[in-house]
Amino acid sequence: MTDDHRAFIPFTGLATGEGTTVIEGVTAAQQAFIAELRHWREVSGHSQKALAAAVGYTPSYVSKVETGSTLPSKQFVEQADTRLRAGRALVRRWQAAREEIAPATTGAVTTRPLADDSQVAPTASLIVEHEHAELSYDDGVFRTLVRRQLYNAGTEPVTQYLIRIAVDRHPGDPERSNRLYRESPLTWDEIGLIATCSGEPMSWRVKHDRDAFKELWLLLENDDGKFPLYPGQTVWIEYIYTVSAEKWGPWWQRAIRVPTRRLSIKMDLPTALNPAVWGMETSMTAASSAFRTPIDRIEEGDRTHFVWSIDDPDMHARYRVEWKFRAGVESERDDEMKTSESSDKMSEIGIVQDGDPILTETATRFAFPDEAEDARRVVAQIVSTMERVGQAHDFAKGMGIAAPQIGIGRAAAVVRTANGETLTLLNPRVIDESNGVDEQYEGCLSFFDVRGMVPRPRSIEVEHQDVDGRTHITVFQDGVARLVAHEIDHLDGLLYRSRMRPGVEPISVAQYRGTGRAWSYR
Repeated sequence: MTDDHRAFIPFTGLATGEGTTVIEGVTAAQQAFIAELRHWREVSGHSQKALAAAVGYTPSYVSKVETGSTLPSKQFVEQADTRLRAGRALVRRWQAAREEIAPATTGAVTTRPLADDSQVAPTASLIVEHEHAELSYDDGVFRTLVRRQLYNAGTEPVTQYLIRIAVDRHPGDPERSNRLYRESPLTWDEIGLIATCSGEPMSWRVKHDRDAFKELWLLLENDDGKFPLYPGQTVWIEYIYTVSAEKWGPWWQRAIRVPTRRLSIKMDLPTALNPAVWGMETSMTAASSAFRTPIDRIEEGDRTHFVWSIDDPDMHARYRVEWKFRAGVESERDDEMKTSESSDKMSEIGIVQDGDPILTETATRFAFPDEAEDARRVVAQIVSTMERVGQAHDFAKGMGIAAPQIGIGRAAAVVRTANGETLTLLNPRVIDESNGVDEQYEGCLSFFDVRGMVPRPRSIEVEHQDVDGRTHITVFQDGVARLVAHEIDHLDGLLYRSRMRPGVEPISVAQYRGTGRAWSYR
């Protein structure tokens, strides 16, 4: 939804090494397949190692595919497309590459530096002194403005700066978004990008042009001359673009990819729409959590501004803002939601629905500490989805989401108890349970139209891990035990229906009388 919406802040190829090589002997169609694979892998939060484990290949194989050293097998492509929920986008790109590629190019290939990138010396280093980003909404159009004060702390001049513009109308439902952008791709004309450097118009060079995202180099030059950023110098760059609401989505993310001294965010929304805005932060060392400081709300006439800032944000931290417009919409916090709409609403939010094969598969465990960052990304996605679900529905009994419910087959789940405590479960398994069994009605976000009477032990003992690989054993009781057991079942490919007594069937939401009340225990 912005240049950083896919957890990506514009960065120099110097600081990251990205975008500075091309592959000889590899066709344009194969290059397009590689870009598509990387895109969906990033969106789903899979590292190369995690994807390899999920589809039954080695990390080395995935690396070779993404560097163009080998054209992948059909089996790999189909499994990756399913696992990454790419809506057949990978299969189509692979088929095009297979048709175009010549037999002579299917072996090993080499890489070489791009001639254009010789202008950007490897000793250059940028610091963002201040990034200020604004998002405004009017008459069905979102407008993004980004201003960055860049300082060249290196020894060579900087001549270009890489940015990305990406959109996702239906976060958590990649197939639906992919279908939307395939039928109505994001175009350069509608974006209407304008970029300047200290008031000078900037030219640009396109790197990737995809249906839902664009990557381009902003050049420190135009038809009238060049204005490189020399060592020790500071300059402001600014760019503006627009995207229609039909192709936008209800979230906006900034990610720290180069050292940044200050980040400030402003949202400008119509007061008449009664907007609600909240923020989530993730980092390399912590799971997703609410912003450490509140977002200020300022009403000025018919506009409402939401303002937030942070000094010295951590490298690789991500700051995600989400919102909803409440005016003119029936409350979705009513537990008596229409039965026909309940599961549809969860699907729109990004919850995988009953019938998807991933809900019957055993989730893959994390190999800690090597996959610590993978786990953090997965947990961040779960928490973000949980925030959206919490905005749509009140859960007096607490709630939980397992990674398979957002399309990720990894052994991670997050539980939010009735008193608001958040529990993160990585590689959990029940190792002991009490003899005492209790029956209560449960609901599941993956088939939310019904409630089922499920017998569960009053107490369970769970072995789980942290991202450093340390093993912990925790005892959960009563309602929390029920929530935790429900999510561990998801990681084992089980739905609560399999726990119900023979002959007992779920009832509709309309028949259920426990709405808005916590489970009771004697």
